[in-house]
Amino acid sequence: MASQKMEKKQEGSANQTLTSTRRLPRLSKSVLERMVEDVTVDAYGESEQVNGFCTMLQNDLELPFNTVVFGTEVTVERVGLAEDDPIVVVCQRGQKRQRLSILDLPLPDPPPKGWEWIEAYRQWAQ
Repeated sequence: MASQKMEKKQEGSANQTLTSTRRLPRLSKSVLERMVEDVTVDAYGESEQVNGFCTMLQNDLELPFNTVVFGTEVTVERVGLAEDDPIVVVCQRGQKRQRLSILDLPLPDPPPKGWEWIEAYRQWAQ
């Protein structure tokens, strides 16, 4: 299970990023549950589970890709771990870089290869 801190962060996420009108392909709950199980089955505790998701994202999410955050196009450069947000992406616009919780990341249409792992992580974080 995700910590209460993570749940609280996710509750506010809808207000923190631009809501997109994108139409991602739908993943069934059973597919998402299998993906979560694949990552968490051998993990001891929340920290190892987060590390497992981060590893899957680093391996399978095709980077870089462009998306829109707060009405501004940015390039998502990398995925990593942080103290304050378990999994973050580093976004770039010009010379500026900013970290953003992957839970708050709006996906482009079409989504990048490996986007399913973002959805699986969101399912787990609920």
